[in-house]
Amino acid sequence: MFVSSGMLRLEAHDDVTRLQLSSAASRIAGYAVSAYAVPLDDRRRVLVDTGFPGVRRALVAWVTAERRAGRPIVGAIVTHRHEDHAGNVEALARLGLPLLMGEATRRSVEAVGAIGLYRHVTWGQMPSLRTRVPTLDAAPLVLVPTPGHSSDHHAVWDPRTRTLFGGDLFLGVKVRIAHPGEDPRALARSLRAAAALAPVRLFDAHRGLVRDPVPLLLAKAAWIDETVGAIERLLAAGWPERRIRQRVLGREGLAGYVSRGDYSRLNFVRAVRRGG
Repeated sequence: MFVSSGMLRLEAHDDVTRLQLSSAASRIAGYAVSAYAVPLDDRRRVLVDTGFPGVRRALVAWVTAERRAGRPIVGAIVTHRHEDHAGNVEALARLGLPLLMGEATRRSVEAVGAIGLYRHVTWGQMPSLRTRVPTLDAAPLVLVPTPGHSSDHHAVWDPRTRTLFGGDLFLGVKVRIAHPGEDPRALARSLRAAAALAPVRLFDAHRGLVRDPVPLLLAKAAWIDETVGAIERLLAAGWPERRIRQRVLGREGLAGYVSRGDYSRLNFVRAVRRGG
């Protein structure tokens, strides 16, 4: 464990090491996020995701210590642009680590905009990627497009072990809150595409290891379909958005109030309206 401005806790899962990352601010908000060290072969490992700016020192210290111990991390893969996943791409690039991400993700991390106050307090403002490094050759790991949570979202598939590194693809079966840019219909399609890979393990960025994930991925897709259908019927009947939220998703949670609506149940309703 390394302690600096944040905290890094290691958790071994056979060939995969989970780096559970949190800071004092994120723990107060009730959040942590995980990156994963994944082997490419007997000598080389890569990170899936990079954590958030508030744990930069802890992450850099761990990567540096692993290199000195002869267990080098040789690059990083980024699932999507959000600062709790891509927040340390510049720090890792300064260490000389090659990076792999989707093109839309790269464009976003090279020109990072301002974020809301609650995200700034919880995760920290992410610096733009300025340091030029090569594109990581992560074979046999494969980037799999899984839009929905964000338009640029990718999962990482390891065909050798039938392991899916899902980023924010899953999170849970009944996730009632959404960011403004989410697309529930696209997410349901991505969940079914991920289930079609028949993974035996799923490593989720917030829940950690999910065993036997296929039934859960399909259950989440089915719940989204059902929920979207219920919202669509009420929209067609002329119901106002807040009344629909109350009927289908329940009262707004703490996250909705703290984020001033940026991460809220109401956004789920609005995402359905926008996509319709």
